[in-house]
Amino acid sequence: MWRDLVGQQEAVRTLSEAVGDARRMTHAWLITGPPGSGRSNAARSFAAALECPQGGCGECRECRTTIDGSHADVQIVSTSGLTIQVREARDLALQAQSSPTVGRWRVIVIEDADRLTERAADALLKALEEPVPRTVWLLCAPSVEDVIVTIRSRSRHVRLRIPPPDDVAELLVRRDGVDPAMAAYAARAAQSHIGIARRLARDEGARIRRRETILLALRIRGLGDAMKAAADLASIAEDESGASSGERNAAEKAKLMEQLGADPSARTQPPHVRSAINQLEKEQKTRATRFGRDVIDRALVDLASMYRDALVVRWGDPVPLVNADIVDDVGRLARAFTPEGLLLALDAISTARERIAANVPPLLVLEAMCISLELPS
Repeated sequence: MWRDLVGQQEAVRTLSEAVGDARRMTHAWLITGPPGSGRSNAARSFAAALECPQGGCGECRECRTTIDGSHADVQIVSTSGLTIQVREARDLALQAQSSPTVGRWRVIVIEDADRLTERAADALLKALEEPVPRTVWLLCAPSVEDVIVTIRSRSRHVRLRIPPPDDVAELLVRRDGVDPAMAAYAARAAQSHIGIARRLARDEGARIRRRETILLALRIRGLGDAMKAAADLASIAEDESGASSGERNAAEKAKLMEQLGADPSARTQPPHVRSAINQLEKEQKTRATRFGRDVIDRALVDLASMYRDALVVRWGDPVPLVNADIVDDVGRLARAFTPEGLLLALDAISTARERIAANVPPLLVLEAMCISLELPS
């Protein structure tokens, strides 16, 4: 059950021991870890192990239905929006009061507990303060600080770490059949983010867009270059977002039309169909906003890796480079900046990420950042 949770031996031991020992079990768990560490994977695997008669065999119906999200007693909340609202939190608190129907436990997994609004978190608090027998909450967030103190104080904390690149590469080879050399590149370039490593290994377009992003560091020689680099970053993020969401949006609309028994070729649709389509498009737009923000943030992480590598080269540290495949370009960047200048560049990128997270218009943020990244004359 735990094979795909790579590099997390301590967390796996804690969770697997709780499955078979009532003294180690509790009604609420907070699973934290950096993006790509496998928080959702850990939560689903734990839920499957709790439902499995054998404690997590990975093969039975309970394990399979839990992992794919179709188990009757396992509710998985994965928001596509920017926040989880109070109405949804109240519905979850109500569900938590019910006994399991077919399984051993009723499990509620919130994959983005950091996106709970303050009112939504308050709505869950009552359910956590007065737990119901055989109900388990699994909350996932990047860090404990991302969850309000009243919730984290009532949960048992399990921390995941960034898995080693070699472990991520081995997973890509074993699970996805990726060529070992490509897997090693993808794991290193993704900085051990499992989902992004898988995409880089399988999507040449994603690899090209990443390369274009990190090489922007060598192009900014004046104000005009900075403005163009910012526009290019925004365009790369838009392309990435479009490539990921376009096909999914069309499939969702086609499925909705089929469920409603509507004719896709009709020039006009009945009012109830139009209403459902409008609601779907509104949800897709909200998801696109969040995804676009996440794509830009990831592009900035990739860009920061160039300055990080340049700093490693500048100081001569025997630390593996993220961008070892373009070591000559990294060396050019290292020679262009002083160590202090490289640190200031990393600080400018970090500030941009914070502003994007605070919902500042992305292009304005990227322009201000790129001006700060101008190569010394």
